[in-house]
Amino acid sequence: MKTTEMLETYPATINLDRQLLARVIETLVACSQACTACADACLSEEMVADLRKCIRSNLDCADSCTATARILSRHTGYDANITRAHLEACIAACRACGDECEQHASMHEHCRVCAEACRDCEAACGELLAAIG
Repeated sequence: MKTTEMLETYPATINLDRQLLARVIETLVACSQACTACADACLSEEMVADLRKCIRSNLDCADSCTATARILSRHTGYDANITRAHLEACIAACRACGDECEQHASMHEHCRVCAEACRDCEAACGELLAAIG
């Protein structure tokens, strides 16, 4: 991805480590994609009715990750309180989605992959949250 390259072009000071920030943004985008694809795959399963909560968790997590990635990509007029709130919400969404997907991971490979993406994203957001303080 061009995340690092794009962050390096920002003309003003960014109060966060740009490499960490780039890694978190890329992890958020990857998680959003995995959750969107998992929701779609769940819709194709024969037992789709049993996957309703999983689909909802996937879509909520995908939206939260996308919003958080977009907020982390903007630095003009930076507000640490907004960033913290979105990181915390994203951590909660990733945890919930990861927990839900793990319940289906032994039957559906897409849920296993998605749960892993959610755990990675939860950890990355937590690392950035700790760096913000």
